[in-house]
Amino acid sequence: MTAPALNDFIKAYDVRGLVPDQLSPRVARELGAAFAQVVVRPEGANAIVVGHDMRPSSPELSRAFADGAAAYGVDVTLIGLCSTDGLYFASGALDLPGAMFTASHNPAQYNGIKLCRAGARPVSLETGLAEIRDLAQWALDRGQGVPFDGPAGSVTEREMLREYAEFLRGLVDLSGGRPLKVVVDAGNGMGGHTVPAVLGTDAGLAQLPLDIVPLYFELDGTFPNHEANPLEPANLVDLQQAVVEHGADIGLAFDGDADRCFVIDERGQPVTPSAVTALVAEREIAKEVARGAAAADVKVVANLISSRAVGEVIAENGAQPVRTRVGHSFIKAQMAEHDAVFGGEHSAHYYFRDFWFADTGMLAAMHVLAALGETDAPLSEVM
Repeated sequence: MTAPALNDFIKAYDVRGLVPDQLSPRVARELGAAFAQVVVRPEGANAIVVGHDMRPSSPELSRAFADGAAAYGVDVTLIGLCSTDGLYFASGALDLPGAMFTASHNPAQYNGIKLCRAGARPVSLETGLAEIRDLAQWALDRGQGVPFDGPAGSVTEREMLREYAEFLRGLVDLSGGRPLKVVVDAGNGMGGHTVPAVLGTDAGLAQLPLDIVPLYFELDGTFPNHEANPLEPANLVDLQQAVVEHGADIGLAFDGDADRCFVIDERGQPVTPSAVTALVAEREIAKEVARGAAAADVKVVANLISSRAVGEVIAENGAQPVRTRVGHSFIKAQMAEHDAVFGGEHSAHYYFRDFWFADTGMLAAMHVLAALGETDAPLSEVM
């Protein structure tokens, strides 16, 4: 069997290809083996964590990747269904490299892999992904990989959804705000798995003063209602209508792997991600000052296409705005370099120092809910 050209679908930050023509279990296995050889073992780790989204191909692909890594002596913890930020949480909490199987908002025929080092640190073409690609291609072309004479690693399973939910609730307290009606469009993606756990009681946590109205919470990687890509205005229409029809205080839309969150105000109007960045920045600066930091020492990162208002709000709160190129690897690098408390992109990716400098749409949503719950004003006025 002719091996696919990995260069065709391994991009700057991740793997994203058609199943099974490009990304098959055979390819996933060799990528897992290469990840073990290029990143995991050279950096002194002996274990990884692997999660996956709701796409039909995700369980088989993630298991093949795990088997490939285990063949090179790496122990693998499979955490099963999770959002991408759920995988980042596991990588940070367990201090292990990780792999998330998802194609985010891409159509159903795609799947992909997002790789990270221990502590949710990114892996890009410039920091290991090119070497992983080339080693996996070499193994696929030869029909076998580099011989390994040590013992194989183990593959075990662990549920981490409750730990993820508890961790996020520990960062933003939503228990004391006014009651809010919240419409959430999960787009049949992983938000349908995480929202009931974090904002509801599915993980066994206490009830919050939130009345959640669910839209498309059924996990379905064929996306029968609309693409799980809130960047496209057409994919927000159902949420906008539902917010108005239910008289809701706010609407939230998550993409397929639930690492991005878009906000709709009480009028059914989209809130620009730059405004969300400014709001969360203000709250994160205040939190850092409350911890004893001088405001002038606090830094917040925003990419170059964010509104100028973001930098103005950061400066008005006495902190330092840091501008960076578009792209999550650049944001994460700048976050770490400047020890920034928060970073935002106009694509609705939001990064937190308290979350290993990784992006999490859920935590950003919780900040917006907390800010709204602290005032009697409608969201349109708050923003």
